[in-house]
Amino acid sequence: QLLEAKAILSLAQTQHALQLQQAKTQMNNVVPKKQFEQLQTSLREEQCKAQQLQENLHRQAEQTCRQLVRTLEEHERLLQAAVEHAEGLEHNLRSTEAVLAQRAAQLKDAQAQLSRNKLLIKDLHKENRGFAMALHMAELKQKSTEEKNQLLEEQASALKQLIGKITPASLS
Repeated sequence: QLLEAKAILSLAQTQHALQLQQAKTQMNNVVPKKQFEQLQTSLREEQCKAQQLQENLHRQAEQTCRQLVRTLEEHERLLQAAVEHAEGLEHNLRSTEAVLAQRAAQLKDAQAQLSRNKLLIKDLHKENRGFAMALHMAELKQKSTEEKNQLLEEQASALKQLIGKITPASLS
């Protein structure tokens, strides 16, 4: 719009200069007073139009500048929010990894304890056949726990993979 307004202004100024030159030439050739007055009026009107175009151009330039400043401020605000969000995600990731590591250690301890319990149960089974049913129930419980442990390990692995995929995407 600014370039278009400048082009219009330049064209108007060129036309004014041409009309002025024509008027002078005609005056030298004894231009009738009425025609001279018309040319003068036309020149004044064109000068007013040129002045208005300059004022409009100046206003548009100021508005464009203000809009650009507002847009830049908004972009900076959005960028800052994105950086803060990424930092929050990174902190959450570290916290989640620490919790997963702690949980994995607890699960390993639980698995080791279950292994020890299994040996004790087998020894007790040899000593007393009357505890056969209790041994059978403990083995079922152990199997269920191992399956849960395996499921938790798979879930932990899947969660780590998901977090690994999410983190680079959110940071970019």
